Amino acid sequence: MEEKGFADHESLGKANRYFPLVQKDEYSKKSMNQFVGKYFEGSFANMLSFFAKEKDISVKELEEILQLMKEQKNSKK
Repeated sequence: MEEKGFADHESLGKANRYFPLVQKDEYSKKSMNQFVGKYFEGSFANMLSFFAKEKDISVKELEEILQLMKEQKNSKK
């Protein structure tokens, strides 16, 4: 994590205290974008389609995701 710039540490005698250099939401966003880019050609639609086909996600969950997306879009206006 340190080599990637996500964390650092300070020496406390023979021990080290590690701490984050990026916020959790920033790290999550970057990780998800890399995951979707690598496995789903950068398409979140492909990712959702994959999980829907594998029955790992229900219609209700897809509807909840759509509702969250609509709320996010409206809050940015």
